[in-house]
Amino acid sequence: MPETTWSQQFLGMLESLRMGTTFSAGRRYARAGQVRSVTVSTSIVTALVVDEDGETYRARIGVQAYTAADWARIERALAGEAIHAAKLLAGHLPDNLERILAGFGLSLFPQSLSEIVLDCSCPGWQKPCRHLTAACYVLAEEFDANPFAILAWRGRGRDELLEALRAHRVSALAHIARAKRPDPAPTSHNLGGGTFWEAGPRLDPPEPEVPGALRRGDAILDQLDALPLAVGRFDVADVLRAAYHTVTHREAGLPPRRRGR
Repeated sequence: MPETTWSQQFLGMLESLRMGTTFSAGRRYARAGQVRSVTVSTSIVTALVVDEDGETYRARIGVQAYTAADWARIERALAGEAIHAAKLLAGHLPDNLERILAGFGLSLFPQSLSEIVLDCSCPGWQKPCRHLTAACYVLAEEFDANPFAILAWRGRGRDELLEALRAHRVSALAHIARAKRPDPAPTSHNLGGGTFWEAGPRLDPPEPEVPGALRRGDAILDQLDALPLAVGRFDVADVLRAAYHTVTHREAGLPPRRRGR
């Protein structure tokens, strides 16, 4: 049987019960292939174990899964270090996973028999029985071959965990991108440190008019001389000039100018 941290941690707690005879029988059953199947799901492991008399019994090993709040904290901690995600993608659990869990008051494996529930359909009264211990040895091998089975037992499958880590990483990268985004270019309402409702710099006052000088309201029409415009037989500038003269004389209190023939 492979000697790895995961199997040693799991079996160490059970073997500390010092039930030598029962565990010897369980190891023998496991090595002989008496455990026909092991299914790991949230909180429960179910194994089918064939006894020496040919009867098949169902052995179940239950443990409390982590809560949704626990998993949220675990996922944030794992997503915070790229090496953790890389390890998980490669099919391995982070080396310091136990330390991360301990920081939240959790442990990967049960620390005492009171933290697990052992049940077997056999008529024997002793728990754990040889069927349960055989299931535990095969389960330890499964943990060594597929460490994600440990997490599934605690409530998170591999795909679900990796998807949660990916979402955390994407969210973190988006936050960094927003923090590095340059300030928006200044717009017309904040140029010069002012706001839309503040007045701009004061303009120079217009030059004083020469006494006796007349202001021509149609002066702007002189600009059209270089580009004559006509509507039918009328020159646009001539038509507008007459209108400008009428408005200018009315404002000045003068009688309207007669149009020449």
